[in-house]
Amino acid sequence: MTAPTTGSPATGSPAARGRRELAYAVLLCLVGAGLALWAVTRTWSVELTARGSLPPTRHTRTGTDLLPWVSALALVGLAGGGAVLATRGRVRRLLGGLLALVGLAVAAGGGYGLTALAGVSRQWPALVLVGGLVAAVGGVLTALRGAGWPAMGARYERPVRSAAPSGPDRPAVERGTRDAWEALDRGEDPTVS
Repeated sequence: MTAPTTGSPATGSPAARGRRELAYAVLLCLVGAGLALWAVTRTWSVELTARGSLPPTRHTRTGTDLLPWVSALALVGLAGGGAVLATRGRVRRLLGGLLALVGLAVAAGGGYGLTALAGVSRQWPALVLVGGLVAAVGGVLTALRGAGWPAMGARYERPVRSAAPSGPDRPAVERGTRDAWEALDRGEDPTVS
């Protein structure tokens, strides 16, 4: 007699699969944008200027100095990766499309740094390129699959009230300051009826 199977860990329930995909997409966006932001702030080139008999002056330039828009887009990618958690449905899918475009733009900046900028160390633009592509993959995953992923729980949403209570059922804040302090002393939230 064989034991019944409840599903392999790879397949799991649709809710668990959705949470896993959501976590992967957010991590891809955050790791990719974070890697690109870190790499663009490193020293990409060092220029030495001769000064006669004095030692040459050294001018270092980071990727942010050369391509300032890349760091701005990487910050947008970081913020968007966090925003994936707070959105749902169609808005989340649109955000995923935006994150894919932002990731591709960051990758384009890394590619430009690799090919068009002379005298630049190659590892940092390459990491920007990789980071942008990773963030773009997270954005594409969100755009394609994000509508079915779970959203934040209802505990994060403000409760809807139909009408303001009157009399002793009103929140203590509306009744008076003394009632609010007494409610706090009793361990109650004076803003909730």
